[in-house]
Amino acid sequence: MFKIVTSAERHTSEKEWIHSEFSFSFADYEDPSNSHFGCLLAHNDNQLQPQEGFKKHPHHDLEIVSYVISGTLQHEDDMGNQHVLEAGTVQVMSAGTGLSHSETNPSTTDPVRFLQMWFLPSTPNLEPRWANRSFSKEEMTNQWRPVVVGQNELQKEDHSPLSIQQDVTIYLPILETGKELVFPQKEDRRTHLFLISGHLEIQCDEGIFHLEPGDAARIHKACDLNIKGSSSEGKSEFILVDLP
Repeated sequence: MFKIVTSAERHTSEKEWIHSEFSFSFADYEDPSNSHFGCLLAHNDNQLQPQEGFKKHPHHDLEIVSYVISGTLQHEDDMGNQHVLEAGTVQVMSAGTGLSHSETNPSTTDPVRFLQMWFLPSTPNLEPRWANRSFSKEEMTNQWRPVVVGQNELQKEDHSPLSIQQDVTIYLPILETGKELVFPQKEDRRTHLFLISGHLEIQCDEGIFHLEPGDAARIHKACDLNIKGSSSEGKSEFILVDLP
């Protein structure tokens, strides 16, 4: 299966303080046929206005991954964590038995754009955890460098990726135009790919597919993916999630 979900097919949620694009059923968007992809429950593309944000609210039994694309995002939670996340920062949070947090835009002038993904944990009622790390553009350019791995895979990596309590691996590659990466799609795994900026060409046994900003691909039981940067205006940035 190779399914393209275009940017226009996402659900748009527009409020005075936030603009969101939902890839899956979420909040005021209810669609039982589009409720998840494997253990991935939500993929939201958010833009918060200056001095706005999500007030403190609770979660439990969720693995939440956020990536700040531009601007700054301020995180606070009831474990005592307070941090301003700059562009290029990935944040992970295991809500486990229960955790309350807020995410706000501390800037007085600039919006913040960030992606947020929700995953089901491998086991319920885990101890809550939180961490973040910034990744440079150089680390991500024209190569596979995982930014998030499952807890069981953490010891196998040597560049300190973040970890969550689920068997997923998340990459944030940046492809220069004409450069290619090959992702070995496994028979028993799923791949969720979302294009943040630029253009991509993806080739596999099912054909050649072209992605524009905001487009996503959901792939299951397909062949190896040949992914090529095809932007005429510089580099292409995307997020790829390998999940069960």
